[in-house]
Amino acid sequence: MRALLALEDGRIFEGEAFGALGTTVGEVCFNTSMTGYQEVLTDPSYRGQIVAMTYPLIGNYGTNAADAESRQPHVRGFVIEELSELASNWRAEHSLAEYLRRWKIPGVQDIDTRALTRHLRTRGAMKACLTSEGILREEAVRRAIEGEGVIGMDYVREVTAPAPYQWDPDDEASVPWSTGASRKSALLPIRHRIVAYDYGIKENILRRLRQNGFGVTVVPATTSAGDVLRMKPEGVFLSNGPGDPVALGYAHESVRDLMGRVPIFGICLGHQVLGFAYGGRTFKLKFGHRGGNQPVKDLATGKVAITSQNHGFAVDPDSLPNEIEITHVNLNDGTVEGMRHRELPIFSVQYHPEAAPGPHDASYFFAEFARLIERERGKTNN
Repeated sequence: MRALLALEDGRIFEGEAFGALGTTVGEVCFNTSMTGYQEVLTDPSYRGQIVAMTYPLIGNYGTNAADAESRQPHVRGFVIEELSELASNWRAEHSLAEYLRRWKIPGVQDIDTRALTRHLRTRGAMKACLTSEGILREEAVRRAIEGEGVIGMDYVREVTAPAPYQWDPDDEASVPWSTGASRKSALLPIRHRIVAYDYGIKENILRRLRQNGFGVTVVPATTSAGDVLRMKPEGVFLSNGPGDPVALGYAHESVRDLMGRVPIFGICLGHQVLGFAYGGRTFKLKFGHRGGNQPVKDLATGKVAITSQNHGFAVDPDSLPNEIEITHVNLNDGTVEGMRHRELPIFSVQYHPEAAPGPHDASYFFAEFARLIERERGKTNN
């Protein structure tokens, strides 16, 4: 069955439907990762978006429950060049097409994803309509224009946890996969108890926190600073998530009230929320940073890391007060990739230290968070 991908500027791409049949509308974006399509599908940060993969063959290793980053997929549609008919991996439980059908997510293959990517890089991110229902091209374009995108949208409330919970209390889900699920001795003992704000947190972030000696209580995005402080955490983690950070006034307020009370580490959307808590602002990137090959420079050391990223907004450096130091920048476009408070124990990065998938150049940030907590503990004890 044929399918259309109609962009709001009138550009039309035609292909073959797979997965679920139907019509969906959302902001269309592209991801340059070579692997990890299931992690992309289940990353809550993609809520409200139609994702196109630039790698030409997708689905070759199937899908399985262990690789999901959350309980369900969050993309509104999936666009690829070629669907692998064979899921060739001993861990595969379902094919990609079966997986999308199960979750009622429309997909389209046989799309010229190179042309789509070049168009989005030139014209910028935009809304799109993906349909296999045989509607007219003009109607598909109209639906794209009238549909909701990402600007001004609070998708965090749709993906955050409904109530607080302890991550992996039995230490079953956090054991490094390469060591085998029964070897809990591979995990560090819990040395620090922290609270993690769930703006759309990926499970591999929680695994990496536990692997670095953190015991994690996850709380909903709307949890007040007072409620968090009553839990007496040694640190607070601010997670990734979807939508427009300007729409999260409740998160800005809570984080602002936590500043100076407890060490804070933020990534991705958490990094942007910190920007607002500092008194700054964000802006929409032309087409975003999504993939596992983004070069980031550490301004203190001069070292360059290849990083995994997924975001469509960035912190405006000119909006930040003097007490905030820019620590990392993107080498492709110069945007802010890291910052820290010069006086308070707070730092953040725009990218994903946990990867999944992606390079592991930035995984040291979890250990850095532990050292920050230990330094603050030492000051209190003295």
